[in-house]
Amino acid sequence: MVRTLRIVNFRCWEALALEMPDSGGVLVGQNAQGKTSLLEAVCVLLRLQSPRTHKLGSMVRFSQPGCGVAGEAWGMERKVRYGKDGLLCEVNGEERATSASYLQDGGLVVWIGNEDLELVRGSGETRRRYLDFMGVQWHPEYRSHWSRYRRALKMKNVLLKERHIDERQLAAVEELMIAHGEPLALLRERMIARLETWANESHHAVSGGGESLTLRYHSAGSTSMRDSLAQARDREGRVRQSVVGPHRDDLTLLLNGLSASEFASEGQQRTLALALKLAQGTLLQQEAQRVPVYLLDDIFGELDASRRNALMRALPPQAQKWITTTSLDWLQENEACQRLPQFQVSAGKVCAL
Repeated sequence: MVRTLRIVNFRCWEALALEMPDSGGVLVGQNAQGKTSLLEAVCVLLRLQSPRTHKLGSMVRFSQPGCGVAGEAWGMERKVRYGKDGLLCEVNGEERATSASYLQDGGLVVWIGNEDLELVRGSGETRRRYLDFMGVQWHPEYRSHWSRYRRALKMKNVLLKERHIDERQLAAVEELMIAHGEPLALLRERMIARLETWANESHHAVSGGGESLTLRYHSAGSTSMRDSLAQARDREGRVRQSVVGPHRDDLTLLLNGLSASEFASEGQQRTLALALKLAQGTLLQQEAQRVPVYLLDDIFGELDASRRNALMRALPPQAQKWITTTSLDWLQENEACQRLPQFQVSAGKVCAL
């Protein structure tokens, strides 16, 4: 998995070098000590992004010109630098010309955090980020369609805000949106169809109950975009914004046939969120034939003992797992976590306990 990690001017960290056990470990420390930032650094090393933000610039330490993350992962020495000249990626000392080429042999990541509750009761944007973070790891064409669609969407919204809209330019941009938006939506539908079975299995494993989980992809016109764009033309002209396409799609979650956001209790919603993330890990492992790294950010304080134990049992035993927490009080009841190495994170240092 990830054997070493080196960071410079990343978030609150000026510099740090870590040897990382194959099993992973438990990072304990008070808030604002940089525990979550360490998980983000692993994520950037493997995926060039964090689930918390797509902007590498926001991860640069205050008042510094750039940041760097490096380390050995899956037997390869990887390096990511970001600064005024943009993004520089290297693997085994050789520069990778594009992000896509860097990610071809990068690792897989599943991030589990308290914010996952928003997957159930939050906005559609949260669920789209979940699908996209999973999709770019799942299918080689997903990232290409996703990034090109986003660029075309940005161009269209700029055109729609012009006082006099250039119809020829608008038509050209919409052709790009169709060319990449329709296959993106189809990939999402395929991914969700495969995800549903594993989400049900994970939900049963964590909850211990027999509730049925249904995942439905709600398309905002993205699977027949040409007709949808034509139908929405007058509305888009009035609101000066693109209103159909994968950027407006959503994932509907039903528990026993009822809307999980409206009718599920908070405990049921937390279990459902965990099931979605565990299913993500299974999907990536099955399709890519590699075990993801699991990054669990300060979630155990919000779960009862039964769910904590069920979650740890559901994680692949061979996976590298990194867990952040502010307290080890819950650790005594969880044998799987007790076996993980423990590290204190405080005052800019990481020390083994």
